Amino acid sequence: MANMTAIFFDIVITIILAKEDIIMASKQEARQFVRDWTGKGDEKQDTHRFWIQLLDKVYGDREYDKHILFEQTADKLTGGKDFKDVVINRYTDHTVLIEQKSIKYDLDKPEPRFGKLVTPFEQADHYDFLSSYNDKARWIITCNFHEFWIYDRTRTGKERNVPVQKLKLEDLPEHLSWLQMLVEDSDKKIDFIDEVAVSSKAGELVGVMYDALHKRYKDPDNEVTLKSLNILCVRIVFCLYAEDAGLFNRNNTKIFHDYLAQYPARKTREALKKLFEVLDQKIPDRDPYLADDDPILAQFPYVNGGLFHDDTIEVPPFDDELLDILLNQESMGFDWSKISPTIFGAVFESTLNPQTRRAGGMHYTSITNIHKVIDPLFLDDLKQELDTILEIKQNNRRDTRLTEFQHKLASMKFLDPAAGSGNFLTESYLSLRRLENEIIMARQKGGQMQLDVGEIEVSIQQFYGIEINDFAVSVARTALWIAESQMFAETQEILHSNREFLPLKTFNNIHEGNALRMDWTDILKPEDCSYIMGNPPFVGHQNRSENQMQDMATVFSDFINYGKLDYVAAWYKKAIDYIKFNTKCAFVSTNSLCQGESVAIIWKPLFERGLHIDFAYQSFEWDNEATEKAHVYCVIIGFSKETSSSATLFDGKGKPMHVRNINGYLMPAPNIFIKNRGSTLTKGMPKMSKGSQPTDGGNLLLSKEEKENIITKYPQIDEFIKRYIGANDLINNNERYCLWLKDISPSKYRNIKPIMDRIEKVAAIRKESPTKSVQFAAASPMLFTQIRQPDTDYLAVPETSSQRRKYIPISYLSKDVIASNSLYLIDNANLFIFGVLISEVHMAWMRIVAGRLKEDYRYTPAVYNNFPWPKVNENQRKNIEVAAQQIIEVRNNFRDNSLAILYDPLTMPAELLKAHQRNDKAVMSAYGFKPSMTEPEIVAELMKLYQIKVQSAQ
Repeated sequence: MANMTAIFFDIVITIILAKEDIIMASKQEARQFVRDWTGKGDEKQDTHRFWIQLLDKVYGDREYDKHILFEQTADKLTGGKDFKDVVINRYTDHTVLIEQKSIKYDLDKPEPRFGKLVTPFEQADHYDFLSSYNDKARWIITCNFHEFWIYDRTRTGKERNVPVQKLKLEDLPEHLSWLQMLVEDSDKKIDFIDEVAVSSKAGELVGVMYDALHKRYKDPDNEVTLKSLNILCVRIVFCLYAEDAGLFNRNNTKIFHDYLAQYPARKTREALKKLFEVLDQKIPDRDPYLADDDPILAQFPYVNGGLFHDDTIEVPPFDDELLDILLNQESMGFDWSKISPTIFGAVFESTLNPQTRRAGGMHYTSITNIHKVIDPLFLDDLKQELDTILEIKQNNRRDTRLTEFQHKLASMKFLDPAAGSGNFLTESYLSLRRLENEIIMARQKGGQMQLDVGEIEVSIQQFYGIEINDFAVSVARTALWIAESQMFAETQEILHSNREFLPLKTFNNIHEGNALRMDWTDILKPEDCSYIMGNPPFVGHQNRSENQMQDMATVFSDFINYGKLDYVAAWYKKAIDYIKFNTKCAFVSTNSLCQGESVAIIWKPLFERGLHIDFAYQSFEWDNEATEKAHVYCVIIGFSKETSSSATLFDGKGKPMHVRNINGYLMPAPNIFIKNRGSTLTKGMPKMSKGSQPTDGGNLLLSKEEKENIITKYPQIDEFIKRYIGANDLINNNERYCLWLKDISPSKYRNIKPIMDRIEKVAAIRKESPTKSVQFAAASPMLFTQIRQPDTDYLAVPETSSQRRKYIPISYLSKDVIASNSLYLIDNANLFIFGVLISEVHMAWMRIVAGRLKEDYRYTPAVYNNFPWPKVNENQRKNIEVAAQQIIEVRNNFRDNSLAILYDPLTMPAELLKAHQRNDKAVMSAYGFKPSMTEPEIVAELMKLYQIKVQSAQ
């Protein structure tokens, strides 16, 4: 009998190890699959390889060829006109229909099909409609090599046409089960846990609870009361999570709910206070008669960690409504164990403190964007190192390397000096623990069955943070505790262990304070710090508070100039002053740090102090998981003091390029700094000037109606009312006019009351101005304060233009049209100049060198004056002139459309686009650029030309 038991045990162990071996191998292959396909994928060329590799390598389906079909006819009646891209049919009633698109294609973007615009899903749905009953899809997947949108066809109503899950390629290793339908029968339930949706729902519940508690306080807006309310919410959320995650009771009963449910509402306040007291007491220190008084309360474990230590917090009285919210909505109505601590921490904080978060300029970072920081900073290298170790065939050597690698993970220390709710630290901890669990799994496979959860070495004690908001500090600590408990549970599953997670270890590494006024060495010694990362506050230089300006003054005390830098720049300066050669850093920043005049101000001195950009993401739209999403354009910059001959540059879509150097403009080019100059770098080019400035309070300007009214009464003044155009007028074809009294005899308007009334108002406004030059101009109120109107027709460049446009709508204007100070002017500009300025080459340069006004391009003379013009022969010049003239002619064919319409990417006429493409080709050829060059490659070459011209001019 004993023999049979031993054999049975061996069989069970063999099955367990085999299963774990498959899981480990699949994750390893999945990571390789992600590396192979990141940033690439063409529908025509790569669909076969992509899906075969996924089935064969990642999911271990060695007989995939028996189940997969490519380009299957959707309906025989169509004569083979419609084809399903990929069909996987493994079991009866288990067809998976896949509509494949290329990587640049958005999965929610309609395209012409069947005589109408349809999305990829609608296209697949149409094919499924044409299919016979036996071929109907159980699942539909739309894919663009970067994302998988999964549709469950057993759902009904509108849900049938909504993705049950969206899976990003980079998340595949952690969510292999989400595509399990490719290799398993549909009867097997797939647990699609949408962590974003679950955590957002949890945030909403916290908001409901917060509002209900807030109303019950006597002085709800008192600062001390609000602090108590925040702590109370953190404690209640921890209790809700702990009861659902089995931390309070292994039977997963609703012990927190049951404890409070035994009391009426009027006694809930005292019950909570007693619970908090018990949770902070070690079992031997508790009242020996506690079980007699309250058997449920006596079952609660000792929590520790300081979470329940403060007994001075104010708990308000409960009524029936508040108790019902807590017991039924918060406890019984939701499973808190499914939340993502990374997401929930941010949502929790934003729900309770939206004003504080907005005032501090903070944003709530999605997990995807967190990984854009931590993956190239450290995680990609660690995953690659683990994969290399796992490929070692010799067991002893592999186990030794695995042990060394685990020690390495446990030795790393991380600092987030703008920690917020701790999402960067939490996600980094989770990522390291997942790697450690793979190590434990692999070592267990190697025969080390004596392993238990005591083998966990990676700890939240390795993670340090600084945060100015006291409530955010509490949330960050709690998020890390929740993350620790979740990973502890995963390790227990691997090792089939049943140890208790509680009590918590005391965790005080998240420090409350102003990171820009603190000495970081007091928190973590520089030589011990492995990585610094985070998302410091997004505050433009115009919006800084008085305290933030003082922060900047403290940090940049040894800088000559820093006034126009965004607030986030201070974290780069603090970091480079703090780190040693063994520390790597990465911050998310507003893209203004890498545009316009900011580049020379911040990056030149930091490069001189040893900063090297190791990797960077060029400007991309930043999203978040907060209810009020903040759509801003950001960059990610990874840096250190290590000298390196290589770096990795990611474009706005995340495609990596390995380059020799990344400069302050985040271009693969030398470290050059483009400064303002009074004349053009290329000799012989005409001067650019700003248009005329009225400084008149609007009194020298007239609308179309005002002009018509005044001319009707005084037709003689028509000669000195001129068309007036600013940037917005030029782009949107707005009709405005101005009184242009330059060189006009006063006798012509002296007796015209409407004009004299306006001039009198101008004089009064200018006299009240704080600017001396404007006060001086009050003596000539009939004239603009600054007159720069050309005597010839001229080229007008709008100072601001939408970043949505590929081309700034530069245009010729008549000398009789008065240009405002929101236009930049080039008089006597020939077609060659127009063609080059409106080309893709100049626009690429502009997007880097120009500043920004919110998200719009803000053109400055520095863009024009520093632009390296091409040396052209007569033939090249003529080609550009002909192409430029064609752009003008096409525009003239659409005179009834504004430039805003003509240059909107969605409404740009095909003829105009083709004319621009011909012009782009002519200009690219003049520079000797290949037509296939990307915009970053163009700018990199222009910067090299710029450097040559600057050196030759010295």
